Amino acid sequence: MSVTQQPAPAPGSDPAGDEAAEQLRDRISADSLTTRRDYLRIVATVSGGLAIGGVGVAAGILHRHGDSETLPPTKKVTDRLEPGQSVAFRYPGDEDRALAVRLADGALVGYSAVCTHLACAVLWREDRGPDGELLCPCHEGVFDARTGEVTAGPPPRPLPKVFLTERPDGSVWAVAIARSGEPAKDALCRQFGDAHPLESAQLGCPGAPVAPESRRT
Repeated sequence: MSVTQQPAPAPGSDPAGDEAAEQLRDRISADSLTTRRDYLRIVATVSGGLAIGGVGVAAGILHRHGDSETLPPTKKVTDRLEPGQSVAFRYPGDEDRALAVRLADGALVGYSAVCTHLACAVLWREDRGPDGELLCPCHEGVFDARTGEVTAGPPPRPLPKVFLTERPDGSVWAVAIARSGEPAKDALCRQFGDAHPLESAQLGCPGAPVAPESRRT
């Protein structure tokens, strides 16, 4: 048979209908392949983004509260804070969420309000225990309200502290910060440095000049 010759159609067959059916099968196959490729591309993009974000948090690449080496400006938090009350504010920067709490016994504490797990917002729950608790509702992370230490859930580190002071008029001010788990003296000495020699000397910071009262003794 010549290559230009085509076999005769079978009796009762419809050549036009067979061709249309074949084209439809080809189109469905191509659409399915495109859909599978798009799906895999989306999954790969999302998974890659989550992996990069997780590595960034774990390696400390992303911004953390208390990273600054210099003393941040003093900032007024609130005019007054009564026992059993809390107030959210921004410190040391405008993008840094923080939380001040007046415990039932009058103790004044401040912390970063960014969970050390995946950076969700931390809230104070007064009704949970004598001091209440600091709760991250995203993954049920719990922190001790008096110390900022992790007491439950996935957070790997305590909350960074915000140092607060109360002035004679009752107003509350944020004056310094600490990194997660950093002792208070180390945090203050790091930020006072040479720029605040009197405060450094009063704290007994390494390398600071001897405080005047120490020289008199």
